[in-house]
Amino acid sequence: TLALETSMRLGELLQLTWHKIDIDKGLVELPRTKNGHGRIVPLTQKAIETLQQIEREGAEVFPVKSDTLKQSWRRLVKRAGICDLRSHDLRHEAISRLLEMGLTIPEAASVSGHRTASMLARYAHPDPVKVRAKMLK
Repeated sequence: TLALETSMRLGELLQLTWHKIDIDKGLVELPRTKNGHGRIVPLTQKAIETLQQIEREGAEVFPVKSDTLKQSWRRLVKRAGICDLRSHDLRHEAISRLLEMGLTIPEAASVSGHRTASMLARYAHPDPVKVRAKMLK
């Protein structure tokens, strides 16, 4: 849920600590990310509700190792009978949703952490039905 609601990378989610989350302001601070730059990620109401449901057992939001999560993900996908679904696909979906919400390219990039519009475009997969609906307005 948080991956879809924030467009955060798996590594960013696994490095989340409670003291970097401001529920009142609806923001998460990521001091350093894959591209070497930090960013502030705004939280949707659903993301806030999800975070509030997580028990706090230490500083980390998700006290699990990356390899453990990846192995669990593969098992879950297999058990669900889904072919070819990677956890990173959630990031693609999240970014597409940001753009479908009407965020501008710079706004969506500020949430996702992409430094250029061309990199962001690689992640955007607009729903043709929604695009058509907008065209008919």
